[in-house]
Amino acid sequence: MNDFLIHVRSLDAWTRAAEYGVRLAALTGSAVTGAFVYPSPLTLAPTYSSPELLEAILASTRETAALAKAQAQPFLHWAREQGAPQAAWHAAEGDVAGALAHIGTWHDLLVLDRGTDPATHVPAELARIILTVGLPCVLVPRHAMARVSLDCIAIGWNGSQEAVRAIHAAMPLLQRASRVVLLEGPLRRTYPEITWKPPLDIDLYLQRHAVHAEHRPLASDAGEAGEALLEGAAQVDADLLVMGAYGRSRFSEWALGGATRHVLADAALPVLLRH
Repeated sequence: MNDFLIHVRSLDAWTRAAEYGVRLAALTGSAVTGAFVYPSPLTLAPTYSSPELLEAILASTRETAALAKAQAQPFLHWAREQGAPQAAWHAAEGDVAGALAHIGTWHDLLVLDRGTDPATHVPAELARIILTVGLPCVLVPRHAMARVSLDCIAIGWNGSQEAVRAIHAAMPLLQRASRVVLLEGPLRRTYPEITWKPPLDIDLYLQRHAVHAEHRPLASDAGEAGEALLEGAAQVDADLLVMGAYGRSRFSEWALGGATRHVLADAALPVLLRH
């Protein structure tokens, strides 16, 4: 995991995602790219627009583009000050999820935030990004974090494909942790017609990568899974929660399952998700 991509949602001040992503890059010796995405004027213009309105929209877009490009040197300088000298900056015009998916093709991890206003960056928007970019994503909480640490990492484990993908994606971070805790819920079979013989031995898999995990069962039914995961992570004082991003429908890029939605809305710690 050598290249981090950060979705920078504001040019007014460095966002929580920028703060966490740059500091995590410094901690892990990784390169980091900040990306600001602004909408195309074609998506902002009403169907029937006057020439004056179109010109105003174009002028506003040009101004935003200029401001976004001008943030390159400040971002690089700030990243160096935070201990991440390998930094880059991109400004992109277009759809946020599509632009991040394109830039993400040469990155290993995408860092996102929900903003400081609970009414912004709603779960539907986050879901579309998470399910589009094809990268593991770290969702950063709204509050400022005193420090970035990987001392303890909790894993939401139910045997599903998504959980395995999340663990595989997080392996470089798990290998840095002093403590790894498997928060175990009921095993989930995504494809009942397929039976692994033998089933995946998660302890053996982790040990092959020099990761030794504790086991902590979660007493929860499916409706309380998200709350139980967050409570379990808090009980072990986790610095990061790793979990799969579960979609309620394989055919919908908008809908996430209840546990994932709960974590997206309420997590007070960074969460690494992999769909």
